[in-house]
Amino acid sequence: AGPGSPWVSWGALTALSPQDWEQRQEEDTLLIERILLLVRNVLHIPPDPVEEQGVDGDASVHDRVLWVLHISGMDDLLKFLASAQVEQQWALHVLEIISLMFRDQSPEELAALGQGQAAAEHGEDTRELETLRQRELAEKRARALQRPSRHSRFGGSYLLQGLKAIGDRDVVFHKGLHNLKSYSHDLGKETRRVPRRRQAA
Repeated sequence: AGPGSPWVSWGALTALSPQDWEQRQEEDTLLIERILLLVRNVLHIPPDPVEEQGVDGDASVHDRVLWVLHISGMDDLLKFLASAQVEQQWALHVLEIISLMFRDQSPEELAALGQGQAAAEHGEDTRELETLRQRELAEKRARALQRPSRHSRFGGSYLLQGLKAIGDRDVVFHKGLHNLKSYSHDLGKETRRVPRRRQAA
């Protein structure tokens, strides 16, 4: 790359842009403006259909220029110049460059492309969230089934449907559910002591 190469001026632009505007010399400001005008003029060149006869789907010259600008980091620098408060003097140049970047694109195609990607990403995110939710529910169920070694004294009260108590009501069970298998109607009753001589031999 010689001293007059665009890459040398591009390196100068990337070195100058983050500088504080008060520290810039008049030559620095002129250099930034000339580089922005050069990029604008390169993007402004109309397409030549005779020169660009290629295979369908092949990148046009304009697309290749945009790719080179992207690889070199020019798009990031343009975003910086467009968003920085102190760089407002370049706003029209940046706007013109961005409009020329999208010269061959119709707004409908760009909107559809963005929506298609957004819909695909949304569908993928939804699937990931659903799998995570199912995994979390399975873990929660597994934790609920495991009984901790220590539990609160309050076990709750449960109605045992289909098992009748005295009267016509369902049995009220005052123990924890894990004790339900050992339930009998004699639970909680004192066993009568039978003297030895009356015990059956």
